[in-house]
Amino acid sequence: MATELWAVGLVVLATFVGAFGPILLKKASAKKLSSIKSLMANYHLMGGVFLYAIGTMLFIPALKGGDLSILYPLVSLAYIWVSLLSIKFLGERMNKLKWLGVILIIIGVSFIGLGS
Repeated sequence: MATELWAVGLVVLATFVGAFGPILLKKASAKKLSSIKSLMANYHLMGGVFLYAIGTMLFIPALKGGDLSILYPLVSLAYIWVSLLSIKFLGERMNKLKWLGVILIIIGVSFIGLGS
């Protein structure tokens, strides 16, 4: 089965949407999470879980449009999105080794695209 472009685009979108999940979960971790009530009132926590779920729901229909061996490695793009979003929204800093890791992920995903 040839992997269709719409499926690749949907996976990329799913990884981007899902990457906001850990950003919100990180913000949620700064609050007290000692009871069910505090968990339910933590909007960052609920938002993070919701965005993870939306990312997964976007990924599932994409699987109809191509080979899992092509689409699933694209999920590694989420690491890139999380790195960039953590700089923007959490004020985190990237060092040379982290940037090297991002570059290696991009190279790896490119090889998958070239190989299909």
